[in-house]
Amino acid sequence: MLTALIIFLLTYLVLAIGRLPGFRLDRSGAAIIGAALMIATGALSMQQAQAGVDYRTIMLLFGMMIVVANLRISGFFTLVSAWVVERTRRPIVLLSAIVFVSGLFSAFFVNDTMCLVLTPLVIDITRRLRRNPVPYLLALAMAANIGSVATITGNPQNMMIGSFSGISYRAFAAALAPIAVVGLVVLIALAALIYRGEFRQETVMAIEHHPVTIDRVQLWKSLLISFAMIAFFFAGSPVAEVAFIAGALLLISRRVEPETIYREIDWPLLVMFVGLFIVVAGVDQTSLSKELLRSAARFQLGNTAILSAATAVLSNVVSNVPAVLIFKPVVGHLADPRHAWLVLAMSSTLAGNLTVLGSVANLIVVERARKEVSISFWEYAKLGVPVTLVTLAIGVVLL
Repeated sequence: MLTALIIFLLTYLVLAIGRLPGFRLDRSGAAIIGAALMIATGALSMQQAQAGVDYRTIMLLFGMMIVVANLRISGFFTLVSAWVVERTRRPIVLLSAIVFVSGLFSAFFVNDTMCLVLTPLVIDITRRLRRNPVPYLLALAMAANIGSVATITGNPQNMMIGSFSGISYRAFAAALAPIAVVGLVVLIALAALIYRGEFRQETVMAIEHHPVTIDRVQLWKSLLISFAMIAFFFAGSPVAEVAFIAGALLLISRRVEPETIYREIDWPLLVMFVGLFIVVAGVDQTSLSKELLRSAARFQLGNTAILSAATAVLSNVVSNVPAVLIFKPVVGHLADPRHAWLVLAMSSTLAGNLTVLGSVANLIVVERARKEVSISFWEYAKLGVPVTLVTLAIGVVLL
């Protein structure tokens, strides 16, 4: 038991700081090594390690990655985003368009992907209009996080929670989509307030049309399968199976090489999931789970506000996916597990807006924009902190 606890703590230490000092070891590598050590030290047998992996979550994430890759390659996201944004005429309308496009797409097609697709577009438009790109880029990243709260397929931690909890796609969206919508409105209001010098002007803007390259056959094929997939989600079909089948169907192509799709897959994230599942399975064999349950009772984690605060803090220490896995053995023993899973999904996602390091979506925007504009830790926090605190408070009230 002591060995398993040491492996768990060391693995999560690397997850918290991002990489092992002095070594080229990232979070995914730490998860792999932690899983291997659990097996090598006898903390888990090979059979127990295999049983510890939630394959439904892996299938869901993998299937969604293939679907999103096809939509991205076809030019769909860029086409729709450019069409909407080019029809805005005032700075506040441009901000609102970016927020709602990012939030809506993130709800169904994973927030990280939206940041990859939309960041170059936002930079290009703000450059052509000679606007300050910072508030628009920050709004893009935060809207991707807030919008992803709405559904099971919005982000990786929601996918895990959907698999663990058994909550249907429709019920999950009914509970959390209102929080996402209100959160997006709050984001627009706070961005306009904090960067009021940018949005006070009422100058009418004119954005020239730039043609977007699309693959029409691939576009319609991807859209047809994507809409069918979402329809099956809301109809109550098993989410993981539907996403996996949709991804498999999209691999049948005479136009796109499979390698093109495979390059779009976030393999390190899939590997990290598998490794963390095994590490947590090793800890489940120890007394730590019992200690966590005692702590849950002592700190009243059944309370919505307390659970939200604890999740938000832990998510900013070790990241949201590992935080959800830590809470997994606790949530099932609370008075209302279904409600607790929804609170966990809401708070672990919204907490990602607190700092630039809070979510992968934030880092994607900052890194892809680096050549054009430098967004410092404090520049991000100026908007991220109030947005996180207000949206978390709204989430607690609405839940």
